[in-house]
Amino acid sequence: MLDRALAAPDALPPGDLRVLAAGKAAASMASIVARLMRSRIRSGLIVGAWREGASDLFEWIPGSHPVPSADSERAGRRALAIAGARSRDEILLVLLSGGASAMMAVPAEGISLEDKRQATERLLKAGADIHALNTVRKHISGIKGGWLAVQAAGPSKTFAISDVVGDDLSVIASGPTVADSTTFADAIEVLKRFGGLDAYPAPVVARLAAGQHGDLPETPKPGDRRLDQALTTVIGGRHEAMAGATAEAEARGYHTLLIPDAIDGEARQAAVAHLKKLTSQAARAERPLCVVSSGETTVHVTGAGKGGRNQEFALAVAEFLASSGHRMLVASAGTDGIDGPTDAAGALVDWTTVERAKTAGIGPPDEFLSHNDAYAYFAALGDLIHTGPTDTNVGDLQVVIIA
Repeated sequence: MLDRALAAPDALPPGDLRVLAAGKAAASMASIVARLMRSRIRSGLIVGAWREGASDLFEWIPGSHPVPSADSERAGRRALAIAGARSRDEILLVLLSGGASAMMAVPAEGISLEDKRQATERLLKAGADIHALNTVRKHISGIKGGWLAVQAAGPSKTFAISDVVGDDLSVIASGPTVADSTTFADAIEVLKRFGGLDAYPAPVVARLAAGQHGDLPETPKPGDRRLDQALTTVIGGRHEAMAGATAEAEARGYHTLLIPDAIDGEARQAAVAHLKKLTSQAARAERPLCVVSSGETTVHVTGAGKGGRNQEFALAVAEFLASSGHRMLVASAGTDGIDGPTDAAGALVDWTTVERAKTAGIGPPDEFLSHNDAYAYFAALGDLIHTGPTDTNVGDLQVVIIA
């Protein structure tokens, strides 16, 4: 994807490059730039997992995801330094992919890294979606919400791989080079909606309240002249993942049905709604049929178990299939190869999953769902999907096979 984007005649203006790559695809994206434009690179930083073959032209800081770490703060401050060191004739080239929001963290004045960590963890456990989460992130940060581009104070070009439904540029990686339409008041409302103000660190609430009252400058808004030279292009996202899955299914002899609407909302509810809708849409389709969809759900964590949104989605599907009698094979997995704080990408279920679990002495799905412990259920059955890190992130993918 990046190869094609860089090959376009107007991909980049002339001049030397300061390169910043952040996110789960950072190393692979940086390597492509190094291969195609090595002579133009003056400095570079990779923020994300290191991969063999990544160019020696770049510094490397691992960052952390989904909650920022000390490495994330070091990476964020180094990114600002690189942007600020850009000379008048140099271009800041920014390569973003899923995970960059957490991997680069610069706490705003009055906010500590621990404050950011706690706020992020509480929003995630409360089931905040990426739009809500990043609204808060942008207003307690010195790099997100357009501030990186302001620091660069000159021409920048961002190529982004989107893990966000709708490909909103201001939400992908929390929009470090993009104007932000959200406000401090919006961020306050997010905290109220997901647990209440008392659930969050006092410095976070105090900063957002001060901003709401006009005592702090807002993030750069659309029309801000400081961002006139900051250009951003989305080069890939969930639609490319769905197209790839569909092509593979057709190559294997399946008829295919692609569901364009993104799957979102709470994972368990979204799973049942998706299957009910799918059974109607697929009723007249030819068999064997492969149905492909994508999106990003959320999980409201109330238990102490282990799992992720794809595993919860799959377990809710297993429960639905057992009670409905529909004969389907369903996989739900994160395209980054990581689902929640686990080593699995997701899970695979069919109409026999619940019965097989019962025979093996494993309790009912609702028992595991109530503890957010889907990982244990699927680990006992051997039905977890393990891919390892995939060096990209374009959301989650669901594949349904109907024979």
